[in-house]
Amino acid sequence: MSATVLTTEAAKAAKIDVITNGKYTQAVHETIIALRAARRSGTASVKTKATVSGSGSKPWKQKGTGRARAGYKSSPVWVGGGVVFGPHPRDYSKKVSKSTRRVALRKALSCRIVAGDIYIVPNFVVNKPKTKEFIKLLGAISPEEKTLIIAKDFDETTRLAARNVPKAQLMIGADVNTEDLLAYKKIVLTDEALAQLADRINK
Repeated sequence: MSATVLTTEAAKAAKIDVITNGKYTQAVHETIIALRAARRSGTASVKTKATVSGSGSKPWKQKGTGRARAGYKSSPVWVGGGVVFGPHPRDYSKKVSKSTRRVALRKALSCRIVAGDIYIVPNFVVNKPKTKEFIKLLGAISPEEKTLIIAKDFDETTRLAARNVPKAQLMIGADVNTEDLLAYKKIVLTDEALAQLADRINK
């Protein structure tokens, strides 16, 4: 399969305004932080002295025992007592505007274009659902191990052939985000996926 490196001139012809200066790095940072924060479940939880199981009665009388006074069995200083300042369920997600996410996607794509890390192919189709067939096809395009293949869609045969290759990932152009574009050594883009990314950036 013939593959060509996506140049700045070819990207501009595809209606992608390539960013060649140092601008918009903060947008990339904020977007990736938000993407990673959204993946956090935020379900960690502990019981406080008010919610831990146990009686509210005094364990012994106030005076006369020779021991330190104690008011309740669920005290945090006791084994089995409540936890002080422990985690509780929370939402870690961060809000990032659509315009910031869009410019971050364009910046990440521009960085990979300028670095010469993106290969353009007419399509990406594996004829047999065999891992070796997928590796052979990918090796003819990109010699790098960690590769992201982006297309408008993949047929079932191609998906089956790629599922046992841990360092290669199939994604459709509608789902690719800023973090994806920066996480792989090389990127393989089909013509349709390139047009799809251009539409997302220029909305």
